[in-house]
Amino acid sequence: MITKKEVLHVAKPVVLIAEELSAATLDALGPDFEVRNCDGANRAELLEALGKGVDAVLIRSATKMDAEAIAAAKGLKVIARAGVGLDNVDIPAATAAGVMVVNAPTSNIVSAAELAISLLLASARFISPAHAALKNGKWARSKYTGAELFEKTLGIVGFGRIGQLVAHRMQAFGMNVIAYDPYLQPARAAQLGVELVELDDLLKRSDFITIHLPKTKETANLIGVEALKKVKKEVRIINAARGGVLDEAALYDAITEGRVAGAGLDVYVTEPCTDSPLFQLDQVVATPHLGASTDEAQERAGIAVAVSVRKALAGELVPDAVNVKGGAIHDEIRPSLPLVEKMAQIATAIAGELPVSMEITVKGDISGHDSSVLAISALKGALQATGSEDVTYVNAPGLAAERGITSSVTTTADSPEYRSMISLHAALASGHQIKVDGTLMGIKKVEKIIAIDGFDLDLPPTENLMFLRYIDKPGVVGAVGNSLGAAKINIAGMQVAREAQGGKALMALTVDSPVSDSVTDSIKKEIEADLVRSVSLVG
Repeated sequence: MITKKEVLHVAKPVVLIAEELSAATLDALGPDFEVRNCDGANRAELLEALGKGVDAVLIRSATKMDAEAIAAAKGLKVIARAGVGLDNVDIPAATAAGVMVVNAPTSNIVSAAELAISLLLASARFISPAHAALKNGKWARSKYTGAELFEKTLGIVGFGRIGQLVAHRMQAFGMNVIAYDPYLQPARAAQLGVELVELDDLLKRSDFITIHLPKTKETANLIGVEALKKVKKEVRIINAARGGVLDEAALYDAITEGRVAGAGLDVYVTEPCTDSPLFQLDQVVATPHLGASTDEAQERAGIAVAVSVRKALAGELVPDAVNVKGGAIHDEIRPSLPLVEKMAQIATAIAGELPVSMEITVKGDISGHDSSVLAISALKGALQATGSEDVTYVNAPGLAAERGITSSVTTTADSPEYRSMISLHAALASGHQIKVDGTLMGIKKVEKIIAIDGFDLDLPPTENLMFLRYIDKPGVVGAVGNSLGAAKINIAGMQVAREAQGGKALMALTVDSPVSDSVTDSIKKEIEADLVRSVSLVG
């Protein structure tokens, strides 16, 4: 049974800033939000702030948004991490709760690359221990003889964006660069003047190794006991990526046994880390996870996530949200997202039940773009039509799967009547189908429902709609108008489409307020309609 969902309108969405962020972040948010602050590292304070009701929370690395925090957050829609790593966010719990998780994946890549290079240089020339010795009154020139980079081989483990930045910069030092990355095409590496090799080959050939991999089940302790048996004794290893990719205990043994010359570390398997035995070695230069700690990176990260929060709270799909399927959305497809949602709501409301499947056909000019995300739009709309709470682009696929609903997208360039249009076929458990056609008209891309079950319309999908299917006969329009007038419901617009005189007809109305079940039941009986449905669109 379809139920109507009450929509509450809040003047200003609440954004909780749980850690210190740049002033540019607040500027990017703008004046449309109520901004609150708390110390996210203080667990009790965080939970209390979340429990008061927030729409979005902005964090860095110190705030733990785990399942408990997510459950405590009333009305939470977005978790925004002003940085790259998401180790402190329970993404499955957020997804189940319909909370979008966004980060700033490119904000710190330059800073991270530069720190890795700094650690490499510092390790090669014993900068840290030589500095400490001098400050303690010791002139220890002979003790700290380092190594040149010129004509040495740098092995980069993980050749993504940061690894490529490191390669470009170190080639300027005259280094020969090789890389290991199982997901990169050799042709791309060759374009950058880098030889792509297997990990064992890299370990054996490299004079310096720098790691640029995330920590996963596959990469945990990737550079461990066995790997460190294959390296040159002159090698220096740099890890400014993620703790746990490099086995710290194995590294300590390799250095103390003379099988590795040194290391530069910014990340650790457990953080904060202040008591590692590696810190006691002159061959190791260490920093406290400073990869993103530049003013420039923090500003870029804050601005990026602020923009994402604005989009998400405006009801837009953020294409780079980490727990939303679909990937980047073309500008020609994006305006169709809310249209398809409304089409699915209309189809579901007319049916009076959830469809078992929906097929979305994208036609005309826009068919040349990736429109797969529209399958999620349809699921979201159908679930919203049944009154399902807190349906988002994040949790719609999971909620639909639980209810046995599927959706798919097909495309065709053929669209004889419109430059572009979208058809939604909703299949019901009974075997019946409902078809809703829609388009975006003109430069302003005005949403229009152009047909329902073959009845041509020119209907704006306003908040309150009403659909009636009946046998064409005199007096129907007057009877409907009288009934709605008696119920104090104003008709904003009315359209009637029919197969033929005296045949089946479809009436579509836009009204200024919802129509109760008692009114629709009365009208259905009076005009002997086979269908009368009131539709209140959400979103």
